[in-house]
Amino acid sequence: MRRENRQGLTGVRRVARIGMALALAAVAAASALAAAPGAPGLVDALRGRTPIPDEAQPPPLGNQENKDVRRVRSHPMQPPTIPHRIDGYQLDRDVNRCLFCHTRARIEETRAIPLSVTHYMDRDGNVRGDISPRRYFCTQCHVPQEDVKPAVENRFEDFETAAARSGAGAPPRR
Repeated sequence: MRRENRQGLTGVRRVARIGMALALAAVAAASALAAAPGAPGLVDALRGRTPIPDEAQPPPLGNQENKDVRRVRSHPMQPPTIPHRIDGYQLDRDVNRCLFCHTRARIEETRAIPLSVTHYMDRDGNVRGDISPRRYFCTQCHVPQEDVKPAVENRFEDFETAAARSGAGAPPRR
């Protein structure tokens, strides 16, 4: 039979209660420190010294590339980047300036890259006559580029490059 203390708790339950009490105390102490104005030593890697309730000031936008050159994609299914400036484009629920050039009806005139057929599919894979509402806000996936120094070094290699370097070779295609 298990041994119980005066409160009727077994050893495991008692340890669990003590652990829960310590965890709650740690959370309360951290919250009190974070809420203190100008809390020293608490720095979030992404927010810097901006307190949680305040909005951090974003860095100023640089000069977007405007080369109109298609970039190579670094991985399969990566959305293409936007090779031209889009500042000043209206992109809201009423107007999508991207569609002025990139809809299939206008590509002959504008010489723009047409939207993929996937942009006309609903979630069940049925092709619609108009752009799908879930593909309407272009900048959710497609982004303009700036010529800046990367914040983090990128050593990404696609599969073919890594396989060739290791001598393994690519798997046979089916």
